[in-house]
Amino acid sequence: MLGLLLLQVLASCLCLGHSEVVTSFGDCPQFFHERTTPNDVLLPQNAAWICQRYSNSYHYATLYDKDKRIPVYSAYKYQPGSDKRPDPGWFVEPQLIGKNDFKEMERELDLIEQHKFTLEQIKASQAVLEDYNQLIGLDRGHLNPTGHQDSRESKTATFTLTNVVPLDNTLYTGQWNFYEFTTMREKSKGCTSTYVITGAVPGDTYVVEGRINKPSHIWSAACCLVGTQPQKAWGAIAENDKNQVENLSLGELEARLTELYGGQTVTLFSNACPRE
Repeated sequence: MLGLLLLQVLASCLCLGHSEVVTSFGDCPQFFHERTTPNDVLLPQNAAWICQRYSNSYHYATLYDKDKRIPVYSAYKYQPGSDKRPDPGWFVEPQLIGKNDFKEMERELDLIEQHKFTLEQIKASQAVLEDYNQLIGLDRGHLNPTGHQDSRESKTATFTLTNVVPLDNTLYTGQWNFYEFTTMREKSKGCTSTYVITGAVPGDTYVVEGRINKPSHIWSAACCLVGTQPQKAWGAIAENDKNQVENLSLGELEARLTELYGGQTVTLFSNACPRE
C-alpha cells in the first residue's frame, strides 16, 4: 500500500515537470513594461504564450497563433550589441507539440532524429523549415531582430520560426530594415531601457498551400525609460506589400491597430508610456 502511494506521488511530480504551453507569460514578465501585456484584442483563438528559452535563459516573449502558424507579437528589451550575427540554423518550439519534457527551442532535425518526433507532429501547430523554403517574393521577417540583441545567446534565440512571419522581400530589406536599424537607434538615444513589442496583423491570404498566413501589416511599438520613468514612446507600421513605413506616436499606432482589429480598442503598453 505504501509502495502504491509512493508511485502515485512520483507520477504527480513527473506530470508537474512536463513542459506545457501556458496561458500567460508568468515565466517571463520582465519583457513587458510594468509586466503589462497588450490587451486581449490581439489574442487569437488558438493561442500559445511562449517564453522563448535558449541556453537555460529566457530571452523574449512571443504570443503565437497555432492556427495561422505565425506569431502575433514578440516582446523584448532593445539591447543592440556588437557581437556578430550567428548562423545557428533555425529552431522550432517543442512546447507547441503537446506534453513533453522540452523547455527550450530545439532544431527541427534534432527533434526528429534524436527525440523521435515526426515532421507531421511538428507541422500541426507551427511553421517548419520546408514552409519558409517555399516562399516566393517573401522572406523570414524577424519580429525580434537579431540586431536588437547584445549577447550571442540572445541573438541565436531570435532564430526560431515562432519569431518570424512571411514578409515582403522589398520591405524586409528596404524601409523596414531602415526602421529597425536606423530609426530605432536614433529614437532610443538617451534611453536607459527600451521595451519593444513588434507584431503582425493577420491577413486574408495564406501561402505554402494554405499553411501559413501572410500578414497584412507589420508593426512595432517602443516605450523608452530614463532611469525608471517612461519619457517617450513611438510606433511604426507598414503594409506587407509596399516598401513604406509610417512613423507614428504610440497612441496613433494603437488607434490604427484598433481599426485593423475591427474597432475593438487595442492597448500595447501600460498607461505610464506616453501616447502622444
